[in-house]
Amino acid sequence: MEFDRDLVCDNIRELRKEKSCSQSTLVALLVGSDCKLSQEELFVLASGFSGGIGGTFDEGTCGAVTGAIMAMGFLSDDNVAPLARSLFNDFKEEYTSVRCDIISKNGEDKSPCAECCVFAAEKVMDLLGE
Repeated sequence: MEFDRDLVCDNIRELRKEKSCSQSTLVALLVGSDCKLSQEELFVLASGFSGGIGGTFDEGTCGAVTGAIMAMGFLSDDNVAPLARSLFNDFKEEYTSVRCDIISKNGEDKSPCAECCVFAAEKVMDLLGE
Protein backbone atom coordinates (compact mmCIF):
# COMPACT_ATOMS: atom_id res chain seq x y z
CA MET A 1 0.00 0.00 0.00
CA GLU A 2 1.32 3.40 -0.97
CA PHE A 3 0.93 6.40 1.31
CA ASP A 4 2.03 9.99 0.88
CA ARG A 5 3.49 10.32 4.39
CA ASP A 6 3.94 14.07 4.25
CA LEU A 7 0.35 14.56 3.08
CA VAL A 8 -1.05 12.27 5.80
CA CYS A 9 0.94 13.99 8.55
CA ASP A 10 0.13 17.49 7.27
CA ASN A 11 -3.56 16.58 7.03
CA ILE A 12 -3.54 15.31 10.61
CA ARG A 13 -2.01 18.51 11.93
CA GLU A 14 -4.54 20.60 9.99
CA LEU A 15 -7.58 18.50 10.89
CA ARG A 16 -6.53 18.35 14.56
CA LYS A 17 -7.09 22.10 14.83
CA GLU A 18 -10.85 21.48 14.68
CA LYS A 19 -11.42 17.73 14.90
CA SER A 20 -10.67 15.13 17.54
CA CYS A 21 -7.71 12.75 17.50
CA SER A 22 -9.84 9.82 16.33
CA GLN A 23 -11.41 11.86 13.55
CA SER A 24 -8.14 13.43 12.39
CA THR A 25 -6.22 10.16 12.32
CA LEU A 26 -8.94 8.17 10.57
CA VAL A 27 -9.66 10.75 7.87
CA ALA A 28 -6.02 11.62 7.16
CA LEU A 29 -5.11 7.97 6.68
CA LEU A 30 -8.02 7.37 4.32
CA VAL A 31 -7.37 10.36 2.04
CA GLY A 32 -6.75 8.97 -1.40
CA SER A 33 -8.01 5.49 -0.54
CA ASP A 34 -10.99 3.80 -2.13
CA CYS A 35 -13.06 4.20 1.04
CA LYS A 36 -16.69 4.70 0.01
CA LEU A 37 -17.56 6.90 2.99
CA SER A 38 -17.35 10.69 2.75
CA GLN A 39 -15.19 12.73 5.10
CA GLU A 40 -18.31 13.83 6.96
CA GLU A 41 -19.44 10.23 7.41
CA LEU A 42 -15.97 9.30 8.67
CA PHE A 43 -16.02 12.22 11.11
CA VAL A 44 -19.33 10.94 12.50
CA LEU A 45 -18.03 7.35 12.63
CA ALA A 46 -15.00 8.41 14.68
CA SER A 47 -16.76 10.97 16.88
CA GLY A 48 -17.65 8.48 19.63
CA PHE A 49 -13.97 7.71 20.20
CA SER A 50 -13.07 11.29 21.11
CA GLY A 51 -11.67 12.01 24.54
CA GLY A 52 -10.86 8.41 25.27
CA ILE A 53 -14.08 6.81 23.98
CA GLY A 54 -17.06 9.00 24.67
CA GLY A 55 -15.09 11.54 26.68
CA THR A 56 -14.29 9.06 29.45
CA PHE A 57 -10.65 10.22 29.47
CA ASP A 58 -9.48 8.15 32.46
CA GLU A 59 -11.05 4.93 31.22
CA GLY A 60 -10.76 5.33 27.47
CA THR A 61 -8.13 4.66 24.86
CA CYS A 62 -6.53 7.60 23.08
CA GLY A 63 -8.40 8.56 19.92
CA ALA A 64 -5.19 8.50 17.89
CA VAL A 65 -5.03 4.76 18.52
CA THR A 66 -8.72 4.08 17.88
CA GLY A 67 -8.76 6.21 14.72
CA ALA A 68 -5.65 4.45 13.43
CA ILE A 69 -7.14 1.02 14.10
CA MET A 70 -10.37 1.96 12.32
CA ALA A 71 -8.30 3.10 9.34
CA MET A 72 -6.43 -0.21 9.30
CA GLY A 73 -9.77 -1.98 9.12
CA PHE A 74 -10.67 -0.03 5.99
CA LEU A 75 -7.26 -0.40 4.38
CA SER A 76 -6.22 -3.96 5.19
CA ASP A 77 -7.29 -7.16 3.50
CA ASP A 78 -5.92 -9.21 6.39
CA ASN A 79 -6.88 -9.83 9.99
CA VAL A 80 -6.29 -6.48 11.65
CA ALA A 81 -5.97 -7.81 15.22
CA PRO A 82 -2.21 -8.54 15.11
CA LEU A 83 -1.56 -5.17 13.45
CA ALA A 84 -3.73 -3.42 16.04
CA ARG A 85 -1.81 -5.14 18.84
CA SER A 86 1.48 -4.01 17.34
CA LEU A 87 0.24 -0.43 17.03
CA PHE A 88 -1.13 -0.51 20.59
CA ASN A 89 2.15 -1.81 22.01
CA ASP A 90 4.33 0.64 20.04
CA PHE A 91 2.12 3.55 21.06
CA LYS A 92 2.17 2.50 24.71
CA GLU A 93 5.95 2.18 24.62
CA GLU A 94 6.29 5.66 23.11
CA TYR A 95 3.79 7.46 25.38
CA THR A 96 3.87 5.14 28.46
CA SER A 97 0.09 4.75 28.18
CA VAL A 98 -2.77 4.57 25.70
CA ARG A 99 -5.14 6.36 28.09
CA CYS A 100 -6.33 9.75 27.00
CA ASP A 101 -6.25 11.18 30.53
CA ILE A 102 -2.59 10.38 31.04
CA ILE A 103 -1.53 11.76 27.67
CA SER A 104 -3.73 14.89 27.74
CA LYS A 105 -3.99 15.49 31.50
CA ASN A 106 -7.72 14.76 31.41
CA GLY A 107 -8.15 16.86 28.29
CA GLU A 108 -6.64 19.95 29.90
CA ASP A 109 -3.40 19.82 27.85
CA LYS A 110 -4.00 18.79 24.27
CA SER A 111 -0.57 19.94 23.09
CA PRO A 112 0.71 16.36 22.56
CA CYS A 113 -2.40 15.26 20.68
CA ALA A 114 -1.45 16.10 17.08
CA GLU A 115 1.90 14.37 17.42
CA CYS A 116 0.23 11.31 19.00
CA CYS A 117 -1.99 11.17 15.91
CA VAL A 118 1.03 11.49 13.61
CA PHE A 119 2.83 8.74 15.52
CA ALA A 120 -0.16 6.39 15.26
CA ALA A 121 -0.64 7.16 11.56
CA GLU A 122 3.05 6.56 10.83
CA LYS A 123 2.79 3.18 12.55
CA VAL A 124 -0.20 2.29 10.37
CA MET A 125 1.70 3.31 7.26
CA ASP A 126 4.66 1.19 8.38
CA LEU A 127 2.52 -1.82 9.24
CA LEU A 128 0.49 -1.74 6.04
CA GLY A 129 3.47 -0.91 3.88
CA GLU A 130 5.37 -4.05 4.94
